[in-house]
Amino acid sequence: MQDRGRGAEWDALVLGGGGAGLGAALTLARARRRVLVVDGGEPRNASAAHSHGVLGFDGSPPSVLLERGRAEVARYDGVLRRGEARAVERMDDGFLVAFADGGTTSARQLLVATGVRDELPDVPGLAEQWGRGAVVCPYCDGWESRDARIALLATDEGGVSRALLLRQWSTRVVLLTHDAFEPSRAHRRALEARGVEVLPGRVEQVLSLGDRLTGVRVAGERRTVDRVFVTPRAVPNDALLRMLGAATTERGAGVFVEVSRAGATSVPGLWAAGNVVDPSLKVATAVGDGTEAGAAMNEALVALDTEAALADALARTG
Repeated sequence: MQDRGRGAEWDALVLGGGGAGLGAALTLARARRRVLVVDGGEPRNASAAHSHGVLGFDGSPPSVLLERGRAEVARYDGVLRRGEARAVERMDDGFLVAFADGGTTSARQLLVATGVRDELPDVPGLAEQWGRGAVVCPYCDGWESRDARIALLATDEGGVSRALLLRQWSTRVVLLTHDAFEPSRAHRRALEARGVEVLPGRVEQVLSLGDRLTGVRVAGERRTVDRVFVTPRAVPNDALLRMLGAATTERGAGVFVEVSRAGATSVPGLWAAGNVVDPSLKVATAVGDGTEAGAAMNEALVALDTEAALADALARTG
């Protein structure tokens, strides 16, 4: 890609139209910025029937929040397009982005809010139940699992704390260690004190009857459960951020691009928000993350506009 030798088409380009991206875009559009949102149309929670714990949207399908968000951005003259960014490079006055359909566009500031891909443990039958009988977030699905027979499919020793957390919603919780680790003596004491059963052995299959999860098979033994909580491996969709040389940092969930509280990366003018930099964010907190980044991006643009105005004034006065 080459610099086309003219000013950027947009003040801000937002890649990703989930909660974080739309939160940023709405803030920028209301600040009278020229904003373009480009989204591939594959939200992380697409398999979920309902969103829970989202103030004002509790129990609504995830698509409802996104549809309203897109309409709100458009109300303030923000532009939304379907597409996928494939490459990006720095220009003197911002960034040039190339898309899968061959088109390009440019922006003074760039926000990447492209989320993560969830890689599930390799257990037959698990993917078919993902978003229904197999879920990830106790605060999103704990109430719907109250008093049920819950299994926590662990992938590391962090499963102990997650199993203890799930005990808040049901007295019938079993920790499936999946041969991933051996609970320490202290862990076993805590689990026993809270009435959480530990079932060792590899989980061989998640069992279903039609669309309904009915149990798990562990080391040849069938165990009836109503809900399986699992912690997938979150793989950030951050190729564009890395392409631009954004610094990364080690987090508990892996290596992610490092950002300030407001979403600034190590590359001037490049921002990131939402699950792409923090997979633990829920829908509501991702919206807030994007909103804060949008405000910071506008303030960065104000500083650039002021600098340009001062330069013009100086040139006129000689």
